Amino acid sequence: MITLENHLGKIDICEDYFRKLIGNATTSCFGVAGMSDGNVQQGIRSKLSKRSYIDQGVVVTKDNYGISVDLHIVVTYGINIREVVRSIDEKVRYSVEEATGICVNNVNVFVDNLKDEE
Repeated sequence: MITLENHLGKIDICEDYFRKLIGNATTSCFGVAGMSDGNVQQGIRSKLSKRSYIDQGVVVTKDNYGISVDLHIVVTYGINIREVVRSIDEKVRYSVEEATGICVNNVNVFVDNLKDEE
């Protein structure tokens, strides 16, 4: 749980909500062909079910001043990776801060693979 405190009280938001919110924001960015497994649990889940999940490749950690996000993505071959990463960074920060008011300290994007455009 990630806790947000303000003048109205205390709000607990589960990490699953953040993973889905960030997964939606990331996959909607131009040049993102898909998501890779972010950790062992996600790898096992995708191998057993043989499908992808919207929160696949998203790892959220809380620190004292906000949250940090690790993203494992697949990029379309021929697209400028630097611009894709910049776009993801901006969209994830905006989406999380607009929806929850919680500051995003770091967005670490790991390009795990390239996919040919078909």
